[in-house]
Amino acid sequence: MKVQQISLEQDNWLEDISVLNIEVSIFLLFVSPDFTPKEDVLDFINNKYPDTTIIGCSTAGEISDITVKDETISLTAIQLDKVTCKKTSIKIVDMECSYKSGQSLAKNLFNKDLKHVLVLSDGLNVNGADLVSGLKSVIPDVSITGGLAADGSNFNKTFVINGNAIVDKTIIALGFYGEHLKVGCSSKGGWDSFGIERLVTKSNKNVLYELDGMPALKLYKSFLGKQAENLPSSGLLFPLSMRIDEDSTPIVRTILAINEEDQSLTFAGNIPEGSYVRLMKANIDRLINGAADSAIGAKKDKNEDSELAILISCVGRRLVLKQMVEEEVEAVREIIGEKPSITGFYSYGEIAPFGEFSPCELHNQTMTITTLSEC
Repeated sequence: MKVQQISLEQDNWLEDISVLNIEVSIFLLFVSPDFTPKEDVLDFINNKYPDTTIIGCSTAGEISDITVKDETISLTAIQLDKVTCKKTSIKIVDMECSYKSGQSLAKNLFNKDLKHVLVLSDGLNVNGADLVSGLKSVIPDVSITGGLAADGSNFNKTFVINGNAIVDKTIIALGFYGEHLKVGCSSKGGWDSFGIERLVTKSNKNVLYELDGMPALKLYKSFLGKQAENLPSSGLLFPLSMRIDEDSTPIVRTILAINEEDQSLTFAGNIPEGSYVRLMKANIDRLINGAADSAIGAKKDKNEDSELAILISCVGRRLVLKQMVEEEVEAVREIIGEKPSITGFYSYGEIAPFGEFSPCELHNQTMTITTLSEC
């Protein structure tokens, strides 16, 4: 495997991209919604590399090496020498399609040599938890990582890149095949829970209506104070920690939308009735340490000689870290070493297992790391 990672700037992207000198098998494009000539970039790549697999998505910030940027494209070119890949995609109508869409994608990719699946999804019209459940129902023993596309902190419109097209309401899955693939993956957070634990008394999949019998939005606003005026974007600063039962590992859920009429909150993943939630807040040092812990977990996954590290972190983490955001990327670099190229983006949801022996889950507010190499 050979990797070249380039940050494309709006004014000189053609000059930047001309340095590529490998036989490209895959292009990963993590694209700012504000990168104006994105169609021109995509046309250029498709014309010059007509047989190459091209996938990507919109972001809330692009990660290139140890920098976090806006209005750029984090372009990663990958040459596979021993491993093969296959891309599949599916259009969705609404969130109710998410589980079956995951099943369909997995069925299209599955064979006995499938080792890993990278998923990039529309960030606003997909129930990420159902998508993951659908994937796992067909390929329970295959590692899965990825993320939900973002639109800064606007929550207006996201897109994915599928070959020569920039589209919404689409999920892309890229399968990697062969014994020569080495994958490491991990996901860690670093948020602090506070306040009392609340029982989810009314919900429908990822829409939360009541906590302890009280309207969810009204109760949530009471915790936020003046920050409630900036919902749903301010909800990124105050996610919920959810546990299904006493034995389950807590999962973080963050808000996508609010509904004043029925006083509901819509999340990126499901919040089942009977589960318990607590409000969370940021601790900057713990967020950075969480990113380092994720890197340790990915490196421990028998992939110390990785060529590429794909970092997918949550937009909420970026809003909290502000000018210190690159410190979480630098913490990852310090753990994984200088060899791997680093690419990635800030997302509306992260898909990964917690660690080596954990099932894949949809996460919010985590730093998710996937390391790849050939052996």
